[in-house]
Amino acid sequence: MRPYIPLVLVMLFLQCAQAAQPSATIPPAGQSVAEEGLPGHSPAPEIAVPATVDTEAAPASPSQPQAAETPTPSLAAPAAGESPPPDTNSSPTTNALASVTAKPPAELASQQPIALHPPGHFGGAPGLRDPASLLQPEPPAVPAPLAPAMPLNLLQSQVAPGTATRLAWSPEDSFSGIASATPVLVVHGAKPGPRVCLAAAIHGDEVNGIEVVRHILYGIDPNLLSGSVIGVPIVNMQGFRRGSRYLSDRRDLNRYFPGHAKGSAAARLAASFFNEIVVHCNYLVDIHTGSLARTNLPQLRADLTKPSAVALAKSLGNIAVLHNKGAKGSLRRAALDRGIPAVTLEAGEPNTFQESAITQSVTSIEHLLNLLSMYTFSDLKPRRADAGFYRAQWVRATGGGMLFSRVNLGQEVKAGDLLGAVTDPITNQGFKVVAPRDGLIIGMALNQVIQPGFAIYHLGFPVSIQEAASSDAGPEDFGAEPAGEGEAY
Repeated sequence: MRPYIPLVLVMLFLQCAQAAQPSATIPPAGQSVAEEGLPGHSPAPEIAVPATVDTEAAPASPSQPQAAETPTPSLAAPAAGESPPPDTNSSPTTNALASVTAKPPAELASQQPIALHPPGHFGGAPGLRDPASLLQPEPPAVPAPLAPAMPLNLLQSQVAPGTATRLAWSPEDSFSGIASATPVLVVHGAKPGPRVCLAAAIHGDEVNGIEVVRHILYGIDPNLLSGSVIGVPIVNMQGFRRGSRYLSDRRDLNRYFPGHAKGSAAARLAASFFNEIVVHCNYLVDIHTGSLARTNLPQLRADLTKPSAVALAKSLGNIAVLHNKGAKGSLRRAALDRGIPAVTLEAGEPNTFQESAITQSVTSIEHLLNLLSMYTFSDLKPRRADAGFYRAQWVRATGGGMLFSRVNLGQEVKAGDLLGAVTDPITNQGFKVVAPRDGLIIGMALNQVIQPGFAIYHLGFPVSIQEAASSDAGPEDFGAEPAGEGEAY
């Protein structure tokens, strides 16, 4: 047994030595261990807290020795007007704070409290997005501001941006001694944009369009307009002065476009108007009324086989649209052939001003300017953007006599409804006119003496745009020279 005594003594000595060492103290939750820490262990790094998390350390127990305290980061945003101090411990890709190595207590105690920036704000640099939003698609780029509009060159004149003026179109339609210019109203916006042209009174007795053009052109502030609006209130000055739809030689001007500089008087007048004004347009609205004592509900005639014409028709809001390619020599057809989107706006009756037709026409054109982002009208009421496409059928008189209508323009009727009556003033014989099918009265003859076969009521019925394009509604201007028979030269 004697050889084992020293080993036992060594073991007892080691146990006594370990018992004499102080045990490690575990600090309460939230309190950092002093840097001396546990024997044989390196100090744990202090983990920085993201600015979006508010942490508060628990107070140390009074019975335990307190280590040197690390200053608590401030989560408050910098005061108004202060530039936030630069943050060198943040990650530019995640907007979170990187780890910070712990420093000795004495060094920490001498530092000022760290002022963290609000998320995404680092010095004067642009703010970073929230990390979760990094997975979202980038927002569309904001377009650069438009450059100021350039001057508009028209009719040998230069119109400055932000200007409303009146120019003169001087066609050679008479001998120089008595010639007079035709007024052309121009509003050239301060900002760039498309050019919209409005033409009225190509037929001299169709006067509703004159007021439509005046109302639009004088209701626009050029400083707020993007683009240009060009209005010709009276294209056919010869017919207007005589109260006639025709030129002085009885020709229909709307059968001679685009005209010819060495042709007939009508062809020369058409060529002058087309080449000096129309070719400068990006969009054209040709304003007409019913003809030969007929009236029309405000409606559009457009070539629905041309996408540009369809788009323009839809931009005029909730209005009836009928398909018609346009007669040969008509302004609308000539403009389309030149690549200029064009429609005909029919509204009301000739020789009189009708406020309801004028108001609806003005609203449609304001709607167009609004959708083209050219101008915002403060009193424009929201309208359905989709136009109503229609096929149409004329109801004709089976006999002659005095017409007395029993329906109104814009009225919906059912098949068999009474539309009107025609009476022979000599024999006192008459007949009733009834609706052949359901429809909307989009046009009608005024009460007058009529002949057999006279077109009395125009019935429209809604269809798809494809169905509308498959049926031509025919010419909008009764009594004009037949299509193709105008003397182009």
